[in-house]
Formats: sequence, structure tokens, C-alpha cells
Amino acid sequence: MGFFKGSTEFPPPDKPPLPEEELAVIEKVAQKVVERRLSVPAILFLESVKPLNYIGSQAMVFFEPVVQTIFNFKDYNTLRSALEKRESIEILLQKIESLDADAYTREKRIKKYLKQEKKKWKWYQRWLGIFPPKVKIPDEILNPPENIKKDK
Repeated sequence: MGFFKGSTEFPPPDKPPLPEEELAVIEKVAQKVVERRLSVPAILFLESVKPLNYIGSQAMVFFEPVVQTIFNFKDYNTLRSALEKRESIEILLQKIESLDADAYTREKRIKKYLKQEKKKWKWYQRWLGIFPPKVKIPDEILNPPENIKKDK
């Protein structure tokens, strides 16, 4: 079927689905979503509009003059060209899910450490919140080595 835009066949397995610069922009978008703790709404939205990704990229073309006058995005065109491809939404979803899982495990480690530290506080610090000591979270809690990440 030569009159359809894009191919209906699977891409070759040795070729990456997206170029490196598009993958970098998708990674940035996923990091911003997870930083703002919007991963669940973003996943719901992206799953619901997955069939409309090409129409969304064309809407980005329509709104480009307005967006470029208000904001100065360097990666706007790269993101738009990435969203034209069908597999880009699934790649973005996978990045958001993996980054969110990493953030969740990091948050659990920090809460566990803080709970252990609070047991060392005096009663008025723990229960009344008066003069709580400053707690510095060690780097091995914030960023554990790779072998510890894989075990848990």
C-alpha cells in the first residue's frame, strides 16, 4: 500500500526506532514529568491519545508561531518530529514508567532512613516538633551503587 504515509511493516531490529536527538528530547520530557510528580496523569493522557499522535504533532506545527514567540524552546521541532512517529509515544511511556519507578524506590529509601533517624531524637523533638535536628541524608541513601539498585 504505497499511498499511506509510513510503513505498516516492523522496523528492522538492528536499527534504533528513533534518532539520538529525539531520544534525548523524549528523555528530558520524561524527567520533567517525573520531577513534577505528574507521571500518573501523563501516562493516562498518553495512553488515551496514543492513536492520535500524528494529529497532535500537526497541532504542534499549527501552534508553533505562538509558542516560539512566548517561549524559546530549542527542542520544540525535535519533539514534534519525534511525535510524528507511532513508536515515540510508547518509548515516552516506558521512560516515564522507569524513571517513576526509580524515584519511588529512592523516596522509599529516604523515608526509611528518616524513620530510623527519628527514633534517635528526644521525645519533644519527635512528638512536639520542637527543635528538630538537621538531618543530612548520606549519599549512599540518595544514590546507591548499581549493584544495590538491581537487587531491590
